[in-house]
Amino acid sequence: MRAFFSLYTTNLFLVGGTGLLTTYLALYLGKQGVSTFWIGMLTSFYYLGLMLGAKIAYHFIRSVGHIRTFSASTAVVIACIAAHGVSDNVYLWLVLRVLVGLGMMSNYMVLESWLNEQSDQDNRGRVFSFYMITSYLGMVAGQFALSHFTELDSAVLFLVCMAVAIGLVPISITRRIHPKPLKPIKVSIFSFVRVIPQSLTAILCAGMINGSFYGLSPLFASKAGFSAEDIAFFMSITVVAGLLAQWPMGILSDKIRRSLLLRTNAVFICLVSLALFILPTEPTLAFALTFVFGLFAFTLYPLASALANSRVSDEERVGVSSALLIAFGVGAGIGSAVIAQLMTYFGHEALYGAMSGLAIIMFVSLAYINSRQKVEIMEPDDYVVSASDITNSPLAATLDPRIDEETAQEQLLIVDDDEQQLQEEAQQIEGGDSRKKQGDSETPSR
Repeated sequence: MRAFFSLYTTNLFLVGGTGLLTTYLALYLGKQGVSTFWIGMLTSFYYLGLMLGAKIAYHFIRSVGHIRTFSASTAVVIACIAAHGVSDNVYLWLVLRVLVGLGMMSNYMVLESWLNEQSDQDNRGRVFSFYMITSYLGMVAGQFALSHFTELDSAVLFLVCMAVAIGLVPISITRRIHPKPLKPIKVSIFSFVRVIPQSLTAILCAGMINGSFYGLSPLFASKAGFSAEDIAFFMSITVVAGLLAQWPMGILSDKIRRSLLLRTNAVFICLVSLALFILPTEPTLAFALTFVFGLFAFTLYPLASALANSRVSDEERVGVSSALLIAFGVGAGIGSAVIAQLMTYFGHEALYGAMSGLAIIMFVSLAYINSRQKVEIMEPDDYVVSASDITNSPLAATLDPRIDEETAQEQLLIVDDDEQQLQEEAQQIEGGDSRKKQGDSETPSR
């Protein structure tokens, strides 16, 4: 994977910096006595920025190219990060989180479209896996960096700015051929509701659980009396568990029905969350429990994705993957806001109480849907390593090794073909109207 070293390095620093920023903001506002509701809203607004950024980024990349878009969006992200140190106004920070989300989605789309175009069917699986691994490593590195800052001052923001700025260097000086202009993906979640209801349900719940973990678990650990080092380890060990679980879960998913594995994951998430909710929050016990939590919570997305891909044709895979990413973002945005409100009323322990409730809802919903749906078609290559967070864009769907290059390119061209057809039909209608008017004017009156 030496050919993509510059892009992987860029992704490593970007994810590391933004992951550190998310944890820092939650801890800083908690230390300042800001309501948990507003801390949760920061996470929701970040995911809102990610959701909105896909369409905006496409227009910029098409207009000015990949490198210029990446440089501009990274500059905006760095400026927004620095602006957090200028004012503590939570309303300003909400705006900044949306802008950071917009900028990061632009960066993800640049990286992933670049990787997609310059990979092929023979190495796409490895390209995708290394990309996800650098995302996980970036998350872990960002959390461990926080342990060196016992005082939550502006020095952390300086470090985040440095990490994101360094991430700009490798991609700016790369010698790789620049990719061609982007083609948009035609995506509609509603068109897949009846086809993959189990996967969409699981992804929605996974978004609520994982998004709330990233945005609110640092505050949970802080309220429980953890030190800065303990908080960093608490976050890091959960992410590491998710990374370690990917390969074993992939093997299991080839032998056991994914619908059953999803319900099993929901049971374990429920039990672990209940333990964190009920038992005294002692660091050693919390570390062990959150490790088990990461094993099952961070494999929900790839399991649901594998289940979805077992129910659709090759031509539908790009649209399905993109729809799942959107569903995850919606869940993460809604879940963070709602669970933050619960923590405001019932205390920091309500985080894992709510996650336990979500796991129960997911289990019951999946069991009901499964009883009414046909048996899935097992395929040994359906499971693909996926990041537990939205650290990728809808363009990541075309990096999926299950999707052959020809199908991916055809799906990416759908919107442009539709738009061109509509334009041609409009021109024909307009031409017909003009000819009709001309014929009417030439007809002599009686």
